[in-house]
Formats: sequence, C-alpha cells, structure tokens
Amino acid sequence: MTAPKILIAGVGNIFLGDDGFGCVVAGRLARRPLPDGARVIDFGVRGFDLAYALMDGYDATIIIDVVQRGGAPGALYVIEPDLPDLPDLNESNESGAQAMAVEAHAMNPMRALVLAKSMNGGLKRVLLLGCEPATFGPEEGQMGLSETVEAAVCEAVEMVESLVAEIQNGRCAM
Repeated sequence: MTAPKILIAGVGNIFLGDDGFGCVVAGRLARRPLPDGARVIDFGVRGFDLAYALMDGYDATIIIDVVQRGGAPGALYVIEPDLPDLPDLNESNESGAQAMAVEAHAMNPMRALVLAKSMNGGLKRVLLLGCEPATFGPEEGQMGLSETVEAAVCEAVEMVESLVAEIQNGRCAM
C-alpha cells in the first residue's frame, strides 16, 4: 500500500509578529524526519503558490496559520473546513469575487482553497492547525513571534506529526 500523499503548508507573514507562526512551524518541521509521502512547504504569503500546490493530488493537506477565535494567545486549534461549502468562483457573485482577491503581503488560506476548488483541484481532506495570536506588531511591523506564541511552536510541531501519523495509519478518516 502506498503512503498517503500529505502537504504540510506553513503560511503567514514573518514581518507581522505572530502572523509568522505557520512559517516558523514549517521551518522546524522541515528540519525533522517525516514519513514517506509527507512534504513541508513554507508558503509565506504566496496564496497562488498554495492554490496551485493544492492541485497536485494530495490525499490530505495540513495548513498551519494563526487563527483569531477569541481564545488565549498561544491556544492551538485543529479545524476541518467544510470543503463543499466553500464559495464557487464560477458563480458571478460578490462573495466569489471577494474570495478570489489576493493580497501581495497577506495570505488567507481559505481564499487559496476557494481558488484551488474553482480550478477543479480535487481537494480531499484539509485540516487547519491554527494558533491564537497575541500580536501582529506595530504599524511598521515586527519580526519574530511573541513569547506566548513562540512557546506554542513545539506543541504545534508535535500536533502536526501526530496528525500525519494518524492520516498515514488510516485513523484520521479521509
């Protein structure tokens, strides 16, 4: 049996404090051994690159990013977006146009998912590992994560490795 093909995608802007969380976690994962079929990419703010990568026939994708849900800074969440409910860009409506909008210095992974879906990307299983941010820094930006979010990086790495193992062992229903 062939190992499932898994994309681990770190996203965020390293110049905006905790927004760089996904990039930091992806960097740590890239230096660790991963099972066959698992691939880590730091997409940063490159939404189009993520959308095109999603079309490469992955069995599962784990996106790592900051997520504001009102929890304590550093809290980690595993969220499974409802892929059939994503807006359809082929419809001529305002929500589809908004979903397509891509910013040069920001990344909204949901927009990348919508774009991949609109190009018949065949999205299968997508999980979002999100971290509650503490700060995005002052207006001029901030390099580095806050202490609280930095403290969550090791746990996030372990969570991603656990999710990959569950997917590969068939325990994470696809």
